[in-house]
This record gives sequence, structure tokens and C-alpha cells, in this order.
Amino acid sequence: MEKTSEVTSELIDWGERLCGQEKVAIGSNLKETLVKNAHDGLSKPLADGCRCSLISGECLYYHYGCDGQDDRGWGCGYRTVQTMCSWLFSGSRPGTRLPPSLAEIQQALITVGDKPSSFLGSREWIGTCEAALVLDQLYDVPCRISHVRSGGSELEQAAEELHHHFLTRGSPVMMGGDRDNSSKGILGVCTAKQGSYLLIMDPHYYGPALDKKSLQRQGWVAWKRVSSLDQCSFYNLCLPQTKM
Repeated sequence: MEKTSEVTSELIDWGERLCGQEKVAIGSNLKETLVKNAHDGLSKPLADGCRCSLISGECLYYHYGCDGQDDRGWGCGYRTVQTMCSWLFSGSRPGTRLPPSLAEIQQALITVGDKPSSFLGSREWIGTCEAALVLDQLYDVPCRISHVRSGGSELEQAAEELHHHFLTRGSPVMMGGDRDNSSKGILGVCTAKQGSYLLIMDPHYYGPALDKKSLQRQGWVAWKRVSSLDQCSFYNLCLPQTKM
């Protein structure tokens, strides 16, 4: 189930109470600053001897309502795409653009012919396939979609693929499924004999801006055991084919 904050929209403070974490202003249209590398400082989920692979570089935590638009219930995929784009922007590649707005993501999908013109301004959600099209269209970054037919052993096997991705590509990964259709950003993987954990950045938070410690304490950025995911859901991984 998607998590929701009990804070009403009338009480939302767009970035005035950030409790001293590093602030990063992205674009003049955002009403708040976004948390950079919200996973920094998290302890490894497994004891010594585990193998952990993380993103390289920097990304920002995009979440429901972070730009003033209430996208609860449909915008999680867009927010994960924005986080991925923030990683591309932070790499300072020549000509790299700022992370797109929700409308710009929709327009990109219309431009490539994936969606009709009526898609612009709608509340239709997007998944990993749309994410791949957006990154290719706006950033000239191709993506590979890895299909995991079910949770459990197959998802454990996908952990090895994620290790390879983070070591060779370094970019955040988007994850989504059918029964479990909540978009997730994957920032790392940790494996030992006990099994694997994914470092998940959950875009479903809605409410006042939080600092890194609060995001981690409330579980919006956290290590999650692979076996805790829906064992009856298939999952797709969108892996940007970036260069280190």
C-alpha cells in the first residue's frame, strides 16, 4: 500500500523547515529545496562479509508534491524518473538539462508517439517502459528493461544484475511491477548468504520537507529485504545504460 502523511495540504511547508541538511535548489519553478543523496549515512543491512554496491555520484529525493503539484496516487513513476534525471544532471555532462517537470515528462511521451495528445495534463501513471522512453528522448540515454517474472528466487537472482549495474553504470534504477505497482527508486544492493537487500528510495512521501535523518527514520529511504517484496508480483527494472 502507498504510504501517506497525516499532514494535510493546508499545513504543508514547502521547504522552510529543512533542519539543516544540505540544500540544493533545482530550477526556479520549485517551491522547495530537495534532499541530496538521502541514503547517505545508512548502515549496511547485513553484517561484515556482505557485498554492497551503490550508485555513484549524486541524486535528489523527488516525492509526491515536492514541486507544489499534488500527484498522490498517480505520480510515483514520474518522481522516480525525476530522481534518475537529477543523477544525470549532477554529472555535469555538456548540454545536460535540468530534471523535467511532470508536464514535460508527459510531453516527451507524446513527442515520441507513445501517448496521445490528451495525455498532457492527465493523471495517468507511468512505468518503467515510459521511463526508458523519457530518458532516451530528453537525455539521449538508452535504458535496458530487465523483467523478473516473480518475486522470491528470481528477484534474488536479479540482485547480481544490480551489482553489475551499479559497478559499471552507477546510475539509479527504477523498479515497478503488476501486483506491486508502486514505483521505487533502487540506489543499491547488498548481498550475503542470508539473502539480498535493496536500497529503496520511496517517492510516495507527501508532507513537509524532511531532512535525511527523518526520511531514513520513517523508512522513505531504507534497505528492504528482497524477500519482503510481493512474491506473487512480477517486477521490471529500468537500467539506464550510462557511462561511468
